[in-house]
Amino acid sequence: MRESWRWFGPNDPVTLADIRQTGATGIVSALHDIAIGEVWPREAIAERKALIEQENAEKSPLHWTVVESIPVHDDIKLAAPGHERYVNNWIETLRNLAAEGVRTVCYNFMPVIDWTRTDLKYQMPTGAFALRFDQDRFAAFDLFVLKRKNAAADYSESKVARARGIFEAMDPEEEANLTRTIIAGLPGKMTDAYSLADFRKALARYEGVTHTVLRQNLVAFLTKVLPHAEKLDVKLAIHPDDPPWDMFGLPRIVCTPSDLDKLFTALPSPANGITLCVGTYGSRPDNDLPQMARSYAERIHFAHLRGVTRDPEEQRSFYEASHLESDVDMVSVIRNLLVNEDATGREIHIRPDHGHLMMSDIGKNTNPGYSAIGRMKGLAEIRGVIKAMSVTGIQ
Repeated sequence: MRESWRWFGPNDPVTLADIRQTGATGIVSALHDIAIGEVWPREAIAERKALIEQENAEKSPLHWTVVESIPVHDDIKLAAPGHERYVNNWIETLRNLAAEGVRTVCYNFMPVIDWTRTDLKYQMPTGAFALRFDQDRFAAFDLFVLKRKNAAADYSESKVARARGIFEAMDPEEEANLTRTIIAGLPGKMTDAYSLADFRKALARYEGVTHTVLRQNLVAFLTKVLPHAEKLDVKLAIHPDDPPWDMFGLPRIVCTPSDLDKLFTALPSPANGITLCVGTYGSRPDNDLPQMARSYAERIHFAHLRGVTRDPEEQRSFYEASHLESDVDMVSVIRNLLVNEDATGREIHIRPDHGHLMMSDIGKNTNPGYSAIGRMKGLAEIRGVIKAMSVTGIQ
């Protein structure tokens, strides 16, 4: 497996020098400063690549191996009039990346919002901090802060009552912090940050858009993109919707193996693959991650290795656990990914996903989920499993 590390560019508090010390050799990056829907110029891609590789002759080499992510404009997701311009721009960006040797591309098709949490500093018994999604706090925001039209229809009476109690106990600062956490942008976010008014307008654009319609729009987008990806030898790796269920009345269509099977049946191109985000898929108890790692051997071009622990009383609430200590059997996932590599003869790009904020990183300026020490701990644990299986033979 190719050990990789997500780097948000020159302004990332975790530097390339730091990354070298982790032992990772692949860099997962993107040009976050370019507006969503615009072409990434080849010159800008070359500049980022040169920055990553500038000390390779003297130090442990780093290479830009994966893009995470090229944003997909909401007009494409809606098949809005004029969206073809954004599709063409996306294809041109693929060409420019391939010309610079970057040929694995993670992307997502989540409408309006990207990955969503309700708490960016949930304290663990160890004293470290994790990311958390609390379904009741989310409902409190949806029902009583956002006041989304017809939102109550999405919740049972008991859940509305719990959400009301949470909302009424919030002070103005807590309400503002929850709002910022959900809609004001996260690192690597592939959608815009919103005010409440703008967020309501963005949601309104999707009124009447069903799962079927959104899936048709994804297939239409990929129908145009995949022939170019095949010619360029680019592998597309769609990231699951995070959390993997409908939110804010919006359909989400990359949540389960059934969703993936629909996508691959419609578009069997070998360039049409997935990012196996273990933590995201693992947020649903009905997703069997070891089985998914086995079933989609030819489709897994990239993997995020982290786990979650779900609340036994509310299965849609979870916190991001240590990489090997969660509700996901990570050892079996890694074993099956290694089997895939042996069977297919190709290397899978992996990276440690959201790590705990811990030790001397606490109090530092860090991107939520992307501090250095927590991810390095996760990578070391993953590396240990890989090494043990490589030495003893995969069972």
